[in-house]
This record gives sequence, structure tokens and C-alpha cells, in this order.
Amino acid sequence: MWGPEAASLSLPGAHSPQRTVHGPRARVPGPQCMVMVCGPWRTVHGAWEAGGSHVHSHLFPLAPSQAMGRLGAAAAGIGRRPQPGAGPAKRSSGRCGATVAPQRGANCPAPAQPSAFHLFVDTAEIEAFRTSLLAWYDRCKRDLPWRRLAVSEPDVDRRAYSVWVSEVMLQQTQVATVMDYYTRWMQKWPTLQALADASLEEVNALWAGLGYYSRGKRLQEGACKVVSELAGRMPRTAEELQKLLPGVGRYTAGAIASISYGQATGVVDGNVTRVLCRLRCLGADASSPPVTEHLWDLAHVLVDRARPGDFNQALMELGATVCSPKTPLCAECPVRPHCWAQRRVEKELEVASRRLLGKAPSSCPPGPDIEECAAGASGSCPLCPPASEPWDSSLGVANFPRKAAKKQPRVERTATCVLERSGRRGEPEFLLVQRPGSGLLAGLWEFPSLLVAPGLKEKQQREALAGHVQAQTGTAIAAGRLRHIGEVVHVFSHIHQTYVVYSLLLGSPGATAPAKQEEEPELPASRWVTKADFQAAAVSTAMKKVLKACERQSCEEKRPRTVSKRKRGAALEDAPRPPGWGKVETAAAGSLARGQLSLHAFLKAK
Repeated sequence: MWGPEAASLSLPGAHSPQRTVHGPRARVPGPQCMVMVCGPWRTVHGAWEAGGSHVHSHLFPLAPSQAMGRLGAAAAGIGRRPQPGAGPAKRSSGRCGATVAPQRGANCPAPAQPSAFHLFVDTAEIEAFRTSLLAWYDRCKRDLPWRRLAVSEPDVDRRAYSVWVSEVMLQQTQVATVMDYYTRWMQKWPTLQALADASLEEVNALWAGLGYYSRGKRLQEGACKVVSELAGRMPRTAEELQKLLPGVGRYTAGAIASISYGQATGVVDGNVTRVLCRLRCLGADASSPPVTEHLWDLAHVLVDRARPGDFNQALMELGATVCSPKTPLCAECPVRPHCWAQRRVEKELEVASRRLLGKAPSSCPPGPDIEECAAGASGSCPLCPPASEPWDSSLGVANFPRKAAKKQPRVERTATCVLERSGRRGEPEFLLVQRPGSGLLAGLWEFPSLLVAPGLKEKQQREALAGHVQAQTGTAIAAGRLRHIGEVVHVFSHIHQTYVVYSLLLGSPGATAPAKQEEEPELPASRWVTKADFQAAAVSTAMKKVLKACERQSCEEKRPRTVSKRKRGAALEDAPRPPGWGKVETAAAGSLARGQLSLHAFLKAK
């Protein structure tokens, strides 16, 4: 059945040769086979339906056992038409996002199928899309350090590790920011073994300022697992990567597998979502399950089998540099002929032009010169925009994708105290306290801080913070000694945080030693650091802003005050006059009527 010769499987109830599924064997990276489904029957989201006289082929990289199981399951639903109001098809666990039609029964209605308007069904178009995108990528791709390493590194595990690091860093972070962090990371920990030997404190210190600190922690945990449990060998498929490595999700697994191992699997991130939604006019909430699964299906169908890693990077590059959120460069897009959203824009421009020239009646409704989604017109398509959000001509292709209303971040206020003392070498030192090992900014260091309850008055706030600092240092702290600096605002992804900043100058090191954890086990770890140590420590960007606010306040207080000209003139008038000054004033006043006082007259009067 899986030999080099073509194999065929007669599906149950398929008495006609037209219903025979043929599967020539084809090799792809890893222990898997390619199943080709040909003939007038085609699969759309896992269900079989008549395709006329055209031949449609869809390739799915599967293990032989998986392929046979799916062919059998698909055979059970051959020729069955989708019923109105049917629910979504049951998802399989295959990495290519193929679906398996559920067995019919009283509790298993037929799955609803998306319109061909939202699909790529023409194999010629798919091939043209791949060719155009890859040709553009070869010409225009950015020179990035992780791309150079992915090409030049001969060791497959180190190559996969480098891709893993870059993909994790690039989540929720701009490329320009990541480049420096990635370079320093790979210089410090060039291998999985080196990262596994590092401490979490070292990882947090290098990650400081990059945000979403749990990413660095999971990278280090994953490296430890690969070294200790997998003998230093990275998992070789997207499924294994997602299953075995902590913090590796569907996207990261697909990126590592396609770029490092050449596995033909698609990826979907924010950039890919934007591109695909515009290509096929997916106007429903892009984060909804139906749209998310459909995006993955499209990505798996489109990915180039010969260059999957380059194709996935090209699709992401297109979204990052050309198909941008608000100002897309459609004129420069290499896949513009395949974009339904762009066709709609062009059709509207054509209709408007004809109206301007009097060649079309004003009542002619604008619309794309392509097949519309029939279900979308009735409001039953889960992929089309809702009727409450009509097309906005001023946005053009930026009508897609649609996003759900963003949840407003919660508002918090935190009182924080910058404790300073003179170190043993005479340089300033600051007290840092370590945050809990879980939650926001887990394991990072900060100035002693206390979350302020809503409505707490300033006096009560001072007293609470003074008590917190006293417990941490073991030194009596009077609330009146806290000097108010100001407020520092820092916005996290889900929290709008305002730090109410105070400062306090303490005495010598011997008198201000932090309380010992043995004596106070509930207290977090703490330490005194110099400014240089502070900058190199695992502290958040917010704490760096707090220290900068204190330094700015100190500089303003030390700066000599400048006196305005008006105040300086008033002070001179009130100053005592030297002897003989009255004669000069009298002579000057008397000469004003005659004109300007000469130097001779001035000296004579004096």
C-alpha cells in the first residue's frame, strides 16, 4: 500500500472509479508520507464533495498509520452534503491542520463548510502564489542575525536552538529591539548546554528590558529538559516540539520545524494573520476559533513543500514590511493579484471612475469583481464580517483583519521607596528586593514597593510604605522622613501602573543591613547594589524609570537657582549706594534733557 508504486483505496460505497482515492508515495523530511487525493471529489475542511470535472489535489504530510485512519474516516462521509446550521468539524491532531469528518449520528450533525471565496482551491493559483512570494523574498529579505545562523550552522540541534531563541524573542517584540538581545544571548549561551548551565538570575538579567519575562524562564527550562531528558537532542517535528518543550506553542513549533528541519508545515502569527485575512477577505474576529483554525488550514495549504522555512519567513516578512496594519504598500505587494481585499478596492475605484465620467448610473452598487460569499450575505458565515461592521471605503484593505474590542488594562497604584546609603567605598548604594517567583515580573528585583489600596490618603500611604521599609531593613523609619519625588507611569500589556515614588537617605552600611531571611522567613530576598550593579541586574524598565526620576530630582535641587532680569533689577534698586553715587545720579538726570551724558561730563561729575 505504501510502496513506491501508486496505491489506491476504494472507499466504502464508491462503486464508480471516480470515487477511488489514489495515493502515490512521496518523501518529506521525517517519518511521514504524502497523501494525494485526486479526482472529481475534493476535500474542503475534511468533508468530501463533488468537484465536477476538475482535478483537485491536496497534499498532507502524514505518517502512514495517520493517513490510513484519515482516509477511512473521510470515506465514511463521502458524498454527504453539509446540512444547514451544522457545527464545525472536529479537529484532528495532525500538524497540517487537516480535519476529519465525524461519524454521523444523532448527536453529530454534518460540519458547515466555508465558501470557496475564503479558500485556495486552484492548484495553479497556489503554485503561482508560492513562486511570486519566494522570488520577492529572495530579492528583498532583511539581513537578520538569526537568518544568517540558520543557514550557516551545520549542527542541526544548534540550528534549531538558534531559531527557537529568535522566535521566542520576536513574540510581542519588534525586530529592531530583538537584534541586540539575540546577539548578546547567542554570544553568552551559544548552545543548549550553555543555557542549561546558566542560572535563572543570569537569564533574567540579560532579558531585562525585553518584556514578558516568563519567555526567558521557559527557554531556560526547555534547555534544561533537552539536556537532561532528551540527551541534548532537539525534537524533530512540530508535534514533538509542541508536546515536549515548555512554552513552545503551535506557532513556535511550526517555525522551528519548518526553518530548521524543512518540515512542510505552516505557521500563523500576527503578520501572517493580517496577510491571509486580506488575501481571502476574512472579516470576522481574527481571534475567534473558526477564523483561527481557518487561518491555520490556509497556511498549511499554501506552504511551499520544497522551501517551507523560507516560505513561512517570506509570509511573515510580507506582513511586517509590506502588508502593514494601517499603511500597507499594496503597489509593492508580490501577491497582489491573489488578494480579494485589493480586488474589492480596485472595483470600487473603477465604479467611482465610471460614475465620474458618466458611464455608470449612480445607483450602481459597488462590489468586487469576484465571487462573493453567499453565506456572508445572509449573515451565517463565521468568516465574514458581521453586518454591524460594513465595509469602510476609506480604510481599503485595512478593513481586514477585524479585531475584537481591546480590553482596557486595569489601573493600579504602587508606592515605591528608593532607599539610598553611602557604600563602603563612598559610592551610593540602593536596596533591591526580589519579587515572587510567579506572576508579573516574576523573580525580578525592584525597590521596596507596596500596592496602594484605592482611596488611600497620602498620609496613610506614607505610613504604610514606611512600615514596609522598616520591616525590610530592620531599621526604624519615620513616615515624615520619606521625601516625595513624584509619579512614574508604566503601562504593561494588561496593567496601567502608576508608581508613587519616595526616596530616603539612610546612614552607614552597618546601620542599614537588610533583615535576615532566617529571622523573617516571610520576607523576600534583598540586597544593596551600586548603580553599576543596578544597571546590570535583573530589574524591569519601570524600576529604571523610577531611579531616573530620583536622579533628575536630585540634579534640579543641586542646580543653582537663576534670577530673572526683573527680580535682579529690583534687587539692585534696593541695594545701598556707594559714596558719591548721588552726584552721578544728579548729573545724569540733569543731562538727560540736553542729551546723552559724555564720558568727560560723567568723570567730572564723579
